This record gives sequence, structure tokens and C-alpha cells, in this order.
Amino acid sequence: MKIIETCLVFIKTKIPEAVFLVGVPFPKAQLPLSYSFYLITIFLFFKRSQMIDLHFPNEFVRFFLKSFRFQVDEDDYPWTHNKSNNLEWLHKYLTRKSELTRCIATAMVGPRTWIGGIFSRTGPKHSGSNKYDSKLTSVEEERYQRLHERADVPFDETRVDHQKALAELWNLAYPEVTLKGLISEQWMEMGWQGVNPSLDFRTCGFISLENLLFFAKTFPNAFRRLVLKQRGKMATWEYPFAVAGVNVSFMLTQMLELYQVKPRCHTCINFVKILGEDEEAFDVLYCIAFVLMDAQWLAMHASYMEFNDVLQSTRKQLERELALEDIQRIRDLPAYNLLHSSLV
Repeated sequence: MKIIETCLVFIKTKIPEAVFLVGVPFPKAQLPLSYSFYLITIFLFFKRSQMIDLHFPNEFVRFFLKSFRFQVDEDDYPWTHNKSNNLEWLHKYLTRKSELTRCIATAMVGPRTWIGGIFSRTGPKHSGSNKYDSKLTSVEEERYQRLHERADVPFDETRVDHQKALAELWNLAYPEVTLKGLISEQWMEMGWQGVNPSLDFRTCGFISLENLLFFAKTFPNAFRRLVLKQRGKMATWEYPFAVAGVNVSFMLTQMLELYQVKPRCHTCINFVKILGEDEEAFDVLYCIAFVLMDAQWLAMHASYMEFNDVLQSTRKQLERELALEDIQRIRDLPAYNLLHSSLV
């Protein structure tokens, strides 16, 4: 919180003209608080990555505000009085939206240390009493170790099996559309950041692609509803399906401590017990998490910039359900029903 306050003071003192950098002020002549938080988050990310100079933040703020310019009610802007240039406005709108998508997606699936920092600060806190050693059976230990190893495999675009897996994902999502290549603008339709989706796996590795493939094969109806956005009211700033999927995978690896030598928290131990009964428990949990996240997104009428809030809410709900005493199998989780619900 101290960092956020410091950044807010910096923005107000160093660039007081920030809200006017695009030439048109916000309706209330100040940056909305929710946008301020995300501006700071992204600003710190770029600073940490040494992509911007702390002494010259104006260009960054100008880009950020331009991206949000089209979210505000069009009646608040004088440029809307000139309706004759609709094509130019549409082009600018799509350009800014595309830029913002890449910007936020980078913040969401950037370097593992940065994303891990976000989750460790905003996720549920486990007190010392919640960390304990629990004896695991040989089957549970073996399956956890196997899952631990899966989470450590990076995506390698030079490996033939990884290339085939990526192409298979496309065929499962769009069976009627021929893929032109592993590097193609077509991938952006699925919600990848750019023409080369392999770059988006750097945070979570090959397991995130395995999760998406499992989802598409095991629950095809739910998968297609999400990838094609067939349910709910389409949001103005809809989350990108593929990048969201990678984030769900990463959230689960953090929640279940898959980067630890052995699980320690209550949620992790409970899950490993379930894993001992069903080796596909993690992949099924991923599918549950994805549809739960989507359901909460629609229920909250969330905006694109609230994606992390929705993801954190999803994590908390999963932790609550995994803590239930009568959960013996992954399919016993209440949220599992969402995979077969017509309301998904």
C-alpha cells in the first residue's frame, strides 16, 4: 500500500497534466481510482522490466490514457460532435484496444517473478498454523512429484510434439477453419497477444497448453462456449480467452504450491489427497477454475481491467471448496456442475 501511495503522489506531482495528455480531459478532471491502481501496477511492471525511464513517464501515461479514452461515455468528448469520420474513429478504437490488450496481457503473463509477486501479495494469506507436514501415501507423493515436474516444463517452439500440440488446440477450437501456420494473425482471434502464441507460454510453460487441450477434449461444449463467447452479454472489454487460460494455469500452480518440493498448506494437502484418487484432478480443476472464472466475470459485469480481481475471487472460491470436509474427488466440488450447466 505504501508503494501505491508513493506512486500516486509521484504521478500527481510530476505529471499533474496527466489527464490532459491526450488533449481531452476525463469527465471529472482526474484519473479514476480503479484506473490509477492499474496504471501504477503496469507502470511498476515496465519500470521493473527497465522498459521505461522513471524520469520520463509522460509517454507511458499518454499511451495508457489514450487506451482508456474510448471507454468513457462518448457524450463526454467533444470529438464525438464530428460524426462524419466514423471509419477513422473505429480504426483508432481498434488500435487502442489492441495496444491495451498487449499491454495488460504482458502485465498478466510477464516474468514469473513479477507475476508471483502479485499473487503473493494479493492472494489469500496462510498463517504459520496453516502450514504443516502431512504424511502422504506413496501414490500421492508420486503423483504430486509428476505434477511438479509437469509444471517445470517450458514450452519449446522447436520441439515437434509441442508444435503438434499447439496446432491441435487450434483444430479443437476452430475445426472448420484451416490454420495457416504456427505464426499467424489467426492466433489473435483466440486471444493470444500476437501472431506467435508460443511467446505467451513463457510464464507457465507447457502445462498451460496441456490444460487447454484437456479442457477442449474432455469438456468440448463448455470449452467452445468460452472460446466462442456464446453465453452472457459480450463485454466492451472482453478478456482474451487464451491469455486468460494461461493465467488460470498459473494461478493454480501458485495456489497448489507446485513449485515447492512438497505441499505445505491445507489447500495443497487436501488437493494432493484428491490427486491420489484421481491423477487427472489437476486438469479437471483447471476446467472448473476456468468456467468458474468466466461465470464470476459475467456475474460481476467486470471490465477488462478487473480481470485480476475476478481471478483472485475465483481462487478464493476454489480454496473454500477444497476445504470442505465431504470432498473426496475433484468432481465433488460444487463448482464442477458449472462444466455441465447450460448457464455457463
